[in-house]
Amino acid sequence: MLRPRIIPSLLVHDGGLVKTTGFKDPKYVGDPLNAVRIFNEKQCDELAVFDIDATISGAGPDFKLISELASECRMPLCYGGGVRNVEDAKRIISLGVEKVALSAAALANPALITAIAKELGRQSVVVVLDVRKRMLARDYEVYTHNATRKTGMSMSDALQTMQAAGAGEIIINSIDDDGSMKGYNLDLARKARAQLHIPMTMLGGAGKPADFSELFAACGTMGAAAGSYFVFKGVYRAVLISYPDQRQKDAIIAAGQPGGA
Repeated sequence: MLRPRIIPSLLVHDGGLVKTTGFKDPKYVGDPLNAVRIFNEKQCDELAVFDIDATISGAGPDFKLISELASECRMPLCYGGGVRNVEDAKRIISLGVEKVALSAAALANPALITAIAKELGRQSVVVVLDVRKRMLARDYEVYTHNATRKTGMSMSDALQTMQAAGAGEIIINSIDDDGSMKGYNLDLARKARAQLHIPMTMLGGAGKPADFSELFAACGTMGAAAGSYFVFKGVYRAVLISYPDQRQKDAIIAAGQPGGA
């Protein structure tokens, strides 16, 4: 039975773990491998790691880092960054990663999704859509390259295309909510969820346990990912890696059910 997932999202920049706000101003928060070890101890549902340098620089995946992360990780791992062909995806999965995330490459060539899904199974292919509300419009537009390039594609069109191409999961990343810790954009989450029949994860904005509950209440069983919530503590954002224990997680999920408090 599917269950709501609470997922730390880690960003790798210049070999270190960072956190951004609005996709800008990366703040160093530690060593990726140390973070994975801590999340192991806290028994996370799943972990997502994104190399935010690869696509910008035109580099391929950092297979050495991926191998180290996968060797340490004791939970399902999703990795994205620089994947441009089937061979990249196959090598990443062979290192022990469960899911390969695509973004710019998938939008430029949806057939890549189909090819990877055929080789590795649909459940191994995740597409990340970085989106922002269009001015004076009801829909959202998809961006790539760390929100520096407009694609001209609406979120609705992208969702239909990626799903039809064979994506096994969609991650919706709200650019304007990144690092805000003010709560998920529930309007955006509902719009995306209504168009999908595959698993979906929402990313951007979580700052307190109630934010996860509200997302589950609004959209049902899905993934709730966050970055800042899991690495910062207090109003001054001191670095402290955390994750809810089983009792806290059960309470979050229960509050997001019909009739939940």
